[in-house]
Amino acid sequence: MTSSITSAAEIAALETPPPAEPAVQRALNSRPPKQRKSLKVRLRRLQPTLILAFIIIAVVLAWAIAPGFFTQYNPIQGNAADALQAPSWAHLFGTDATGRDMFSRTVYGAVHSLTGAVVAVTVGLVLGTLIGVVAGSVGGAIDDILMRLVDVLLAIPALLLALSIIILLGFGTTNAAFAVGITSVAAFARLARSEVVKVRRSDYVEAAFGSGGRYFAVLARHVLPNSLTPVLAFAALQFGTAILAISTLGFLGYGAPPPTPEWGLMIAEGRNYVATAWWLTTLPGLVVVLVVVSANRISAFLARRR
Repeated sequence: MTSSITSAAEIAALETPPPAEPAVQRALNSRPPKQRKSLKVRLRRLQPTLILAFIIIAVVLAWAIAPGFFTQYNPIQGNAADALQAPSWAHLFGTDATGRDMFSRTVYGAVHSLTGAVVAVTVGLVLGTLIGVVAGSVGGAIDDILMRLVDVLLAIPALLLALSIIILLGFGTTNAAFAVGITSVAAFARLARSEVVKVRRSDYVEAAFGSGGRYFAVLARHVLPNSLTPVLAFAALQFGTAILAISTLGFLGYGAPPPTPEWGLMIAEGRNYVATAWWLTTLPGLVVVLVVVSANRISAFLARRR
């Protein structure tokens, strides 16, 4: 009898499920594998073209930050004995008509081109967002006046407007960047205004006003943070466009003066030697194309993720 009771107790003990694992401990044990799996999935989803775009932009940024680390040649001074040499291990991009190393000039040119693009995007972002926020939040006659001014800017071709501003301010990379930024003010203003108007009509903003919220407090806490995200994404998209516009102005002679190593100016200086020295225009032009396409590829990727 005793043995049967003992056997029954042992069977009951074996059939009894183990105590449940605490929820916190279970979460801690299961979280790291899930994060590692998610990271692997995200890395696999990155397309090769996107990875290549990140690599190109990283290299060009490194050129702009520490150009002397990548080349030993002076971008301004040349050796007449080395004039118009084809690309080789000694001169990766060849030399120009005065014997200057083209790779060195391309590397140092990243400083002017990227700095100009940052200035241009900043000018367009700040001025355009300010106009759009004021027009969308105030409304009425102020909105009508500001939007008519924006329409006037949109009616003028961007290149013609940029050239007019440069003629008034003078030549140079900074003035060219400012002119390019002014041409993008209208696009930023329209986008910012449309986002502000859309957010102001949302239910949570109306509830904030209905609960006694002050106008500027609601504007700063609810309207602006939810309106600026698309504007910032558009600013990223404008970065590649700004590089191309500044290079175009430099090619036309309205950017940095010679012998400044600027991408557009380098292409313009080499156009007279296309038949005999193709590398003077082809290689700097290829760098411009790769940087612009890579910047647009990354910007489109970031815009989809917002």
